[in-house]
Amino acid sequence: MSPRRRSPLPLFWSRRAQTDLQEITDFIAQDDEGAATRWTDRLMEVAEQAALMPQSGRMVPEFSREEIREVLLKHYRIVYRVQDSRITVLTVFESHRLLEGPWQAADQ
Repeated sequence: MSPRRRSPLPLFWSRRAQTDLQEITDFIAQDDEGAATRWTDRLMEVAEQAALMPQSGRMVPEFSREEIREVLLKHYRIVYRVQDSRITVLTVFESHRLLEGPWQAADQ
């Protein structure tokens, strides 16, 4: 019997996470539009990988809540919420910044 690959949970992006991605893209594009597109694509790929194994991301230290997790890509944090039927990316930001905002309740 071959190992069964688990289907990914559907991945959704909160309004805030969509805005974060656009701001990251715009900032990098000031210097290099191609690099901006490649980087944004890579951030999105990492989020999609998290949907395959949602519990593989670490719990966000600021909250210590089992359902709020994150994956890191270089100096960016991709914070997401694990629910029974979906994964929601809540925010994407540079790791030297503090995690802020009312996203935990408002953006689903």
